[in-house]
Amino acid sequence: MSVTATETGIATADAGGTGKVATRQHLLPLIVDVAVPIGSYYLLKSGLGMSTMAALGWSSVVPAVRTLWSVLRERKVNALAALILFVNVAGLLLSLVAGDPRLMLAKDSGVSSVIGIGVLVSVMAGRPMMTTAMKPFVTKGDRARTAAWDRLLGGSERFRKFERTFSLVWGVALLGECVVRIVGAYTLPVDTMVWLGTVVMICTMAGAMVVSGGLAAGPMEAMVRAEAAGPTGDR
Repeated sequence: MSVTATETGIATADAGGTGKVATRQHLLPLIVDVAVPIGSYYLLKSGLGMSTMAALGWSSVVPAVRTLWSVLRERKVNALAALILFVNVAGLLLSLVAGDPRLMLAKDSGVSSVIGIGVLVSVMAGRPMMTTAMKPFVTKGDRARTAAWDRLLGGSERFRKFERTFSLVWGVALLGECVVRIVGAYTLPVDTMVWLGTVVMICTMAGAMVVSGGLAAGPMEAMVRAEAAGPTGDR
C-alpha cells in the first residue's frame, strides 16, 4: 500500500482550519491513502479476479496520484511531499518490473526508510524537515504566534533543540516501521500484510505523534504561547 498516509499523519493541522472544516480536511486524505488502497485491493482480487500483483499495483495508483496533485496544487516544492512522491513512484515501478508481490509490499517499507533517513539527514544539516508540518499546528495561523515562533527560532537554542527533537522522533519511528513491515512482508501471507501493514503504519503514526508531541511540540507550543503573550508579542 502507498505510504502517502505518512504525510497525512505528519501534517496534523493546517494554518487556519478549525472544527469541522479541519476534521474534514484531515479525514479525506486518510480515506484516500488508507481505505481506498485496502478496499480496492480486495475488490480487484476477490471481486474481479485479478492477480495479487495486479491488484497491488492498481490499488497503489490513487494515493500516488493524490500526492502528485497535492504538490501541483501547492505550486511550490515541499521537500517532504516531493520526497514521498518520488519514492512512491520509484517503488511502484520497481515492483511492477520485478513482478514480486512481496517486494511490492516491502517497497512501502523502503519508502518509510527513505523518508526516515531524509528526515534524520535534514536534522544533521540543520534544516529539520518536519518543521514545515509542525509550525501550523503550533502557531494555529495566529499572527502573534507566528511572529513569536520566528523570534524563538532565531534566538532560542532551547526552542531549536525541541525542533530537532521533533524531527528525530519521526525519523526513528519511520525507520522502525520499515524494519517491522519488511519482516512481515517476507514472513506473513500477502493478504494478511495488506491490512496488517496499514495497522503498523497507523500505530507508528499515532505513537510518533504522541511521543513527538510530549517531547517537542507541546513544550514548543507553550514557549510560543508565552512569547506571544509577553511584551514583544504585542508588537
